[in-house]
Amino acid sequence: MEALRIIKGDATSPQATGPKIVAHVCNDRGGWGKGFVLAISRRWPEPEREYRSWHRERAENDFALGTVRLVQVRPDIWVANMIGQHGMRAGSSGPPIRYDAVEQCLRTVADHALDLGASLHMPRIGCGLAGGTWGRIEPIIVETLCRRDIATTVYDFD
Repeated sequence: MEALRIIKGDATSPQATGPKIVAHVCNDRGGWGKGFVLAISRRWPEPEREYRSWHRERAENDFALGTVRLVQVRPDIWVANMIGQHGMRAGSSGPPIRYDAVEQCLRTVADHALDLGASLHMPRIGCGLAGGTWGRIEPIIVETLCRRDIATTVYDFD
């Protein structure tokens, strides 16, 4: 089993050689404009464009909780837009994070990583605006990625 690495740094600047996937959680409402997505958009315009198009055309595609779109941004880097958040604010049903959707997304991303021979890079997904807790997210990452021997790095931004 590959150990989960947690380091200080910027997940949009993955510290590894070879193919890399930068994974992050998106909401199911089409909102892109706060949190980690701002760092993604500053570095690469393609993931935001793809997410907005995917949401806009959702009546004709698979846009829903638990789905993923991989967007190639460089020859060796892909961004995984993962729909793991229902809405954008906490309400009567709790925070927007949907742990089961995040798990489903990470299983799909793991398949892509194995196909590409890629390592995974991410912030503490689901723990910012989505309102999730690291104590619930970390075991999902370990189960879906590390147990499949996928090199996975989580970045804590200073």
